[in-house]
Amino acid sequence: MAIKELKTKKLKILIEKKAKKVSSKKEKKEEGKVILRIRVRAYESKILDASVKQIIDTAMRYDAEIVGPVPLPTEIKKYTVNRASFIYKNTREQFEIRVHKRLIDIINPNPKTVESLTNLSLPSGVDIDVKML
Repeated sequence: MAIKELKTKKLKILIEKKAKKVSSKKEKKEEGKVILRIRVRAYESKILDASVKQIIDTAMRYDAEIVGPVPLPTEIKKYTVNRASFIYKNTREQFEIRVHKRLIDIINPNPKTVESLTNLSLPSGVDIDVKML
């Protein structure tokens, strides 16, 4: 009898500890942190880095907290094409397209920061995805 009671007490204590950890994690998420996640993509890395620097400078002007830029893996698409249309199947050309990506997080952006980022003009060939988390 005494062993069963000790096991149930230990089990109750473990369950309470787990419940406290889960509730503390939820409270941390609910503190009101709004994250603006910007994902930037381009074919040329130099243009991409210049546009990322422009975004960061604009956000820093309005005292925003920034995490990044985080370089994501480069997506490489390869294409193989026959050189000749009818014969010489063994002669082929290979082409590839590289898509460079960067990730920027802006934590708790104020309305002025968001407005300045929407009015930002970036070079052509740069694709931007913005999400609110």
